[in-house]
Amino acid sequence: MTSYLSVIAAVATLPLASVTFASTDSAGPVNDGVVAEQRAALAKSTIGAGFGPQSPRDIDLAEGQNPRIFETAPPAAEMNLCNIHFHENAEHRGGEFTRYAGNGDGKGYGSGYQYDGTLTEAELAPLDSPIGAGGHGDLEPGDTIEVHYVHTTAKVTPGPTLGACLSDAIKNPQLRVEAQVYVLVNDKSAADFTELTDLTVKNDLHQVQNIPSNTGTPVTYAGSTTGPGYNTTGSPFQVTWSVRPEVVRVNIHSVATWLANNSFDETHAHGVRNLVTNQDLLSPISN
Repeated sequence: MTSYLSVIAAVATLPLASVTFASTDSAGPVNDGVVAEQRAALAKSTIGAGFGPQSPRDIDLAEGQNPRIFETAPPAAEMNLCNIHFHENAEHRGGEFTRYAGNGDGKGYGSGYQYDGTLTEAELAPLDSPIGAGGHGDLEPGDTIEVHYVHTTAKVTPGPTLGACLSDAIKNPQLRVEAQVYVLVNDKSAADFTELTDLTVKNDLHQVQNIPSNTGTPVTYAGSTTGPGYNTTGSPFQVTWSVRPEVVRVNIHSVATWLANNSFDETHAHGVRNLVTNQDLLSPISN
């Protein structure tokens, strides 16, 4: 128990997605060998160590052999919304986001999965100024993002990082992530990101009432926190995931509005963790 609480304390100030910020490799995407080495390091560091099931994964594949089990978190409506953040390209694969973006820089940027449908020329019209610019580029029409609406059983106020999901009263709350993939379009008639992330209080619980409910039956599974910081080591957190398989088109300008003013200190997209394919690190999906 002491070691577990030490881990909690050490990572409480990290983003939910444990992002590693590093300069983009000017030489371009890394080769397959780099990703293979990261997967091998992950397998070596977790074998026999007792890590629970990991995320992200292919939600279209149900197989998994990780023996660690934990109780499924309550429905989001019975929990506190504690954090919202998003990744450029989907961390999960499946549904309408199966196109591999490539290996990226080996540190989480330029990788992940993209919407595999088609967009109109108008939806892809270039912007007059960059949105979400950071050390790894910016957001453009046509980009795919995966939004994580993170919930906790702790009594908390929504805020930045994993620390917002813990409290002095409960250091090991149940965690749930409602995940929705969006595709960004230059279309003011598309969904408004500020509405999709609008916070409210209902029954003394912090909630987001406008998480889409028409994007297919969510795939629920037992997993972990994500982000490229876990490409070579296991995440120690137990998370109930609910990943919707269909995307929603979102007005990219509304994303800019949210990035300029939100409760989570989010200013840009996070990188992605390599898709976890090691069966020993995956839970079986039953739904």
